[in-house]
Amino acid sequence: MQAKEIKDQLKDLIEQASSIDPNLAKKLREINRWVKNIKPGSLTAKPFVLAFLLEVITDSTIWLIIQSSPSVEAQNAKFEQMTPNERYWYGYLFPRWINATDAKFYIWKQKLMAGEFNQLDDDIIKAIAHNIVQREGSVWHRYIADLSMATDLIISSHQQKPLCIQVTSVSEEFNHQKYHYWQNTLHSWEIERGLFLSYNPKDVNFIKQLVNIALYNSDYLSGGKYLKFS
Repeated sequence: MQAKEIKDQLKDLIEQASSIDPNLAKKLREINRWVKNIKPGSLTAKPFVLAFLLEVITDSTIWLIIQSSPSVEAQNAKFEQMTPNERYWYGYLFPRWINATDAKFYIWKQKLMAGEFNQLDDDIIKAIAHNIVQREGSVWHRYIADLSMATDLIISSHQQKPLCIQVTSVSEEFNHQKYHYWQNTLHSWEIERGLFLSYNPKDVNFIKQLVNIALYNSDYLSGGKYLKFS
């Protein structure tokens, strides 16, 4: 999708949301104000901004379809067609974001636009996601979850219980501080379970170890628990 098409679709979604979900319309207007004065050519040169906009358009379109269902039963039928991770996102986290004040939104919009968004652990996260899928687990990634909810991936395994995980390679000195920051963020979004995974890149088996921990805890970590593994 071209940058101009994205901007036009964003405007169309604002109009649709105005009568279906005013809080979503408010969020989308904020995003539209952020990009409306940027020329399509300049926007095309900002891949992370475009990727974020495409995600928001996709999520908002699906959310409005769900909200337009003629009955609760029809809504539930749509949720039943989703994977557990999708159901957790569209049934819980995305509507929480729509209806909450996102204190980090202003900050990370600036970083995305300035090209300062660097996923230092991106290759590691992709490797973890690939290994989880190979082992018949499932993975969900969203910029909003990553940047506002301290969640690199939402994963689920055999018991189909979504779990939010954060992956970091920071030194032990800063690890403790980051862990508390992560824990407070999950509390603020009322995320019930979380896993904070710190790795040593010098360990040749660390990807396999992280995947083992993630899949096990997806199935067995109880509610209200925020675990740290390093």
